[in-house]
Amino acid sequence: MEKRFRSCGPKRKFRASRLSHSMDLRTVTQSLVTLAEDNMAFFSSQGPGETARRLSGVFAGVREQALGLEPTLGRLLSVAHLFDLDAETPANGYRSLVHTARCCLVHLLHKSRYVASNRRSIFFRTSHNLAELEAYLTALTQLRALAYYAQHLLATNQPGRLFFEGDERVIADFLHEYITLHKGCFYGRCLGFQFTPAIRPFLQTVSIGLVSFGEHYKRNETGLSVTASSLFTGGRFAIDPELRGAEFERIVQNLDVHFWKTFWNITEIQVLSSLANMASATVRVSRLLSLPPITFEMPLTADPKVMVTISPPLAHTGPGPVLVRLISYDLREGQDSEELSSLGRSEGPRSLELRSRPQQAPRSRCLVVHIHGGGFVAQTSKSHEPYLKSWAQELGAPILSIDYSLAPEAPFPRALEECFYAYCWAVKHCALLGSTGERICLAGDSAGGNLCFTVSLRAAAYGVRVPDGIMAAYPATMLQATASPSRLLSLMDPLLPLSMLSKCVNAYAGGETEDHCDSDQKALGMVGLVQRDTALLLRDLRLGASSWLNSFLELSGQKSHPNSVPIAEPMRCSVSETALAQPESPLGKDSLKGLTLHDLSLRGSSETPDTPQLSLSAEARGHSTPSAVNILLRPEDASEESEAGDELSTKDRVYAAFPEGFHPRRSSHDAKQVTLYSSPILKNPFMSPLLAPDSMLQTLPPVHIVACALDPMLDDSVMFARRLRSLSQPVTLRVVEDLPHGFLSLAALCQETRQAAALCVERIRLVLNPPGPPV
Repeated sequence: MEKRFRSCGPKRKFRASRLSHSMDLRTVTQSLVTLAEDNMAFFSSQGPGETARRLSGVFAGVREQALGLEPTLGRLLSVAHLFDLDAETPANGYRSLVHTARCCLVHLLHKSRYVASNRRSIFFRTSHNLAELEAYLTALTQLRALAYYAQHLLATNQPGRLFFEGDERVIADFLHEYITLHKGCFYGRCLGFQFTPAIRPFLQTVSIGLVSFGEHYKRNETGLSVTASSLFTGGRFAIDPELRGAEFERIVQNLDVHFWKTFWNITEIQVLSSLANMASATVRVSRLLSLPPITFEMPLTADPKVMVTISPPLAHTGPGPVLVRLISYDLREGQDSEELSSLGRSEGPRSLELRSRPQQAPRSRCLVVHIHGGGFVAQTSKSHEPYLKSWAQELGAPILSIDYSLAPEAPFPRALEECFYAYCWAVKHCALLGSTGERICLAGDSAGGNLCFTVSLRAAAYGVRVPDGIMAAYPATMLQATASPSRLLSLMDPLLPLSMLSKCVNAYAGGETEDHCDSDQKALGMVGLVQRDTALLLRDLRLGASSWLNSFLELSGQKSHPNSVPIAEPMRCSVSETALAQPESPLGKDSLKGLTLHDLSLRGSSETPDTPQLSLSAEARGHSTPSAVNILLRPEDASEESEAGDELSTKDRVYAAFPEGFHPRRSSHDAKQVTLYSSPILKNPFMSPLLAPDSMLQTLPPVHIVACALDPMLDDSVMFARRLRSLSQPVTLRVVEDLPHGFLSLAALCQETRQAAALCVERIRLVLNPPGPPV
């Protein structure tokens, strides 16, 4: 049974967490209803005052929503075990949704108990408690809507499936209903209520920084130079949770992928990355290398006498170098060679930490090839360097982290080509990296986990050595636009909201447009912008400190600047000319389009070519012009979509699942059209490995997955592990509780994240040092 990571918060919250685990759902609901009725009766007797009326109304609402929610949660929980990997791994989106709703109920239970005990006290903060109760009542209402959505998925989906498989118009209808729900309540006072208490201050800081940064961004102050000052201009967002929640909701719905790319790359700034590295382990080697685009050969695994040609990446931008970062706790043989030094690339004042040492350590028998996350659109190995240094120390093996090109400038399959090329180069030149290459592990998180699977699939298709194992932390294995119970959690997740996920997938699939940057920014490039921003940081700090004080004096009714009309931008071609000119796939044109998971599981190995010869852009075959599916209909668009909507029967419309009289809160923000792309490329197994045929998945080495129970991508891990298990492939799944997606980057934050990061290291160690056969 998976170990539960308990709260490291205050003693009162520890007791609350223990209570939530010891009380069953019905007991929690009944206790909450009893307290709500008592408080409702008390405040109803306090006269006609507005505050008393609102308090009585909020407790009446809590009673109504709790009684309406409990039966639906009970039905979901009664069948949730059918979707687990096994009895030892009780985890899937249905369980997570029930757990999240239960957390909200428990919080309201404790708040109701506090009100009942202190409502007569002269120190009772009426306004504060009323605001918190109203926020959590709204959250509970929205969670009730999600529970009905999950119940609808359960009733309409194929038995045992977490991802919806069926008419894409039904999916579009579902997502349309889902995305119009109000979300601001989850980003204000209720921010991160489902996570461990130690995470919540971090999430609050991120949310304040994001909305402040968004203000600069919408005023066309793009670039990283605004970041330092924006961190100090969020005073009013810190003291007004409702304002922060509303602005957060507006930002996540309306701003484009370039905003997220810029915001996530804040950690790439020299000063911030240096501060992060000061708290990490000290290593002897940390240097950036540039692998030249040179063709080389590798032996065929089945017949080492036959050589396979590995060509450099070509998709979209043509041949180009691939950047990698070598990290090693000890200076090992080969790492100070002239050949490796010739590949070094300067990073400025901290370009490398290689120091002279009288004696070198021998080459390690192991090597870890790491692929970072970031939604395919952001971050580099520098963002992940702090925990990679700890890995290098704990594992005693060199780590090669790949800095692949990012979307939307370099969409699929460029990142895959670069990661595959770097992996093959590392296998061939492991001696230069300080390893004998006896054991090689591929490791990655989020988007990097996706690339770990696809790199291994491509290595098997080429016939070259596959890694000895894969460790994937919270990986994305299904990029196709579809619904699942864990995806519903994106409504409240401040790190992975649905609109942001959609923008990242669209960018990776080639569906984003390029911004017309100023000529000076184009000339500078990202590295130049970072260098410029470092020089301006002290100025930003000075101005920002002043802005912080002034922000508390701003009037709440101050009018915002009107949004400028965006300039029409051309759509960038999402596929290179070379990829479009490729012949049909050996599996047949659009052979994977329209196949369900069940269909794919029935495809035998006979459908796989005997000689898998992939061109450099073979993953892009069948990449047709995506058809846009409008999942957020604006009023003026309704008439254009009415014909397609009429074809859907009443029983297929998701809102019909709501009982009579229940009306969840809808978003008050005007959101841009969120476009999901229905294209064969999204079903390509090199983009969505969950959709790979059995014959491809059977080529994978042992897989170790570490997932998060509250992650919108939990179902990706569960379904992928279930598919591998059904094929008798070696796979383990460990699910950590109460932590958000991306916990590896938060490894130093609290005990829970350190334990989760240690679990990832343990899984890698199983690959590098597999247990011997039982005696």
